[in-house]
Amino acid sequence: MVFQYTNAFATIASVNFEKLVNFYTKLLEQKPVILIPNVYAEFNLVSMRLGIFKPKKTNESEFESNAKSKISLCLEVSNLEDAIAHLTALGYPPPEDISIASHGREIYAYDPDGNRLILHQAIVNDN
Repeated sequence: MVFQYTNAFATIASVNFEKLVNFYTKLLEQKPVILIPNVYAEFNLVSMRLGIFKPKKTNESEFESNAKSKISLCLEVSNLEDAIAHLTALGYPPPEDISIASHGREIYAYDPDGNRLILHQAIVNDN
């Protein structure tokens, strides 16, 4: 089994979603290429993508201004189950089950220092 990822991008969680999206829209002088109002915005940067998401109510306290870190490393994977198996084999199994998000399936995991990893498998449209 080989752990393969197809893309990587930085994401920022914010309970002040609209304020942060407006800031990055102005800072980067571009509108988001993906915008799901009050849920998710994504900007294409040179050699990088930046995503901003509003955390679910059950996770908001983790992302409040006094929280240690608001940035997560999101790895887009072609097979979420293989990625979970790889993390588990490394000794860092995800603590929760796979969740279904508006943009695909995902699971949270954590690195040895406790930094959040989001393993994400996009929805494939066969149109």
